[in-house]
Amino acid sequence: MKNILILLSFLFVAGAINGQNFEILSLKQQAEVRDSWLKERFKQVTPSLMRREGIDMWLVISREYNEDPIMKTMLPATWLSARRTTMLVMYDNGREIETYSVARYDVGEIFKKSWDPEKQPDQWKRLAEIIIEKNPRKIAINKSANFGHADGISSFHHDKLMESIPANFKSRVVSAEKLAVGWLEKRIPEEMAAYRNIMRIAHEIIAQGFSEEVITPGVTKTEDVVWWYREKISSLGLSAWFHPTVDVQRGEVDSNEAQREFSRRPDNSIIQPGDLVHVDFGISYLGLHTDTQENAYICRIGEHDAPPYLKEAFNQGLKLMDFLTDAFQDGKTGNEVLKEALTKAVAAGLKPSIYSHPIGFHGHGAGPTIGLWDQQDGVPITGDYQITPGTAYSIELNTRVFIPEWNKEIRMMMEEDAYFDGKKVSYIDGRQVNYFLIPRPKSTWK
Repeated sequence: MKNILILLSFLFVAGAINGQNFEILSLKQQAEVRDSWLKERFKQVTPSLMRREGIDMWLVISREYNEDPIMKTMLPATWLSARRTTMLVMYDNGREIETYSVARYDVGEIFKKSWDPEKQPDQWKRLAEIIIEKNPRKIAINKSANFGHADGISSFHHDKLMESIPANFKSRVVSAEKLAVGWLEKRIPEEMAAYRNIMRIAHEIIAQGFSEEVITPGVTKTEDVVWWYREKISSLGLSAWFHPTVDVQRGEVDSNEAQREFSRRPDNSIIQPGDLVHVDFGISYLGLHTDTQENAYICRIGEHDAPPYLKEAFNQGLKLMDFLTDAFQDGKTGNEVLKEALTKAVAAGLKPSIYSHPIGFHGHGAGPTIGLWDQQDGVPITGDYQITPGTAYSIELNTRVFIPEWNKEIRMMMEEDAYFDGKKVSYIDGRQVNYFLIPRPKSTWK
């Protein structure tokens, strides 16, 4: 593991120093890193979560190309999908977690083959034999009405399981909802050691896109920048987990970007001097995701900085971020954090909207929802989930600011990824505190 961390540190730092010449680990190196993390997760995460939830057996069952979201995070890096019907069994014997693969082969180094079709031709009967042998008090399956990430067992597999186990075990089958969510949201130190550098790559790509290298005012359209980001991500061997958005706000009377609902993509506009330009951008690398919204200002002739009224709008956005992160506390629900942050922001004279979410294995990750853009009074059920230490979040929000010089409101939209250690929230690779300026100012020019 130490060698893996040294490799990560060297390559990621090289990428950050070179700015635009990113050094991305080879596929082989990525596989080694991800498999090492998986081993550590089964040491550090699985036992504590199963005991926290009082579950002594956890079943994850999937078909090839119809994988449970949980199973996809438990497969070795060289498995790009499940195979046939893959059954993973985790059993807590009180001392350690036993792991079995009820399949024709080992599933990586963690789940050992425990089915011999020559002795027992029926895979489901073999699973039932293991259940009977272990005699668990609770058998957790990934079935959930509230969290899509924890609802991975198919209807057929659920029915087949209940048909296959003895009658006295049927009442022991329970939802693995909180166990599954906990597995997905918990970040181990080894992952966080790399997450900052993954975020650095995302930040560097945004910065390059928000520069005169990509944007020529009066010529470049917002969709040109969107597709530049997509091509840049692809050229680095990374992937985008959503199609980026680039939009502009400006002082023109007929420009109403601040009124656009987030369910509709922005218009394709030519970027002009005096524009406030915003991007929503995310990458996937090493099985982890980023989700970032940052802002640029297109300088007019004679300008070398954003005007004071736009700087003040930016600062109001930063204040709202602070109100939100200050409200985080171990054991608070997402709705409690939302209410506290909104109350303080309104008292401070802001016009806030908060829609933050967990991030990690998924861009919109499992865990407590902290507002939705169209649900500012709280989110039923998922918003009532409690915040726990060792989890990561996209601090996503906006505040409306009236700009007298434009005689209109703008929406100051911001998003940065952060980590909660149980005591405080820290931005994984810092946060944007000033606009990107296009063109970049030269210190020797006036």
